[in-house]
Amino acid sequence: MPKRMLQGAVVSNTQAKTVVVRVERRFTHPVLKKTVRNTKKYYAHDENNEYGVGDVVWIEEHRPISKLKRWIVVRGEKHGKPVAEKSK
Repeated sequence: MPKRMLQGAVVSNTQAKTVVVRVERRFTHPVLKKTVRNTKKYYAHDENNEYGVGDVVWIEEHRPISKLKRWIVVRGEKHGKPVAEKSK
């Protein structure tokens, strides 16, 4: 059975070697026929602390690494938060 892969955005990287990834799922509501957005957060292992808040990453299922971590970061794109300019 192949491992699941999900794409999401990093929302936290304060823990060592761990990132929290928010994955958004869209589906059509069966009765209302409207598009509904659903989000879920996953704890993923990031060995080199490469990714920061705002980066888009792909995570893959993995054996349990800790109490909450069952995913590892496979690859990602660095985006980061835009830095607000100081006004004078």
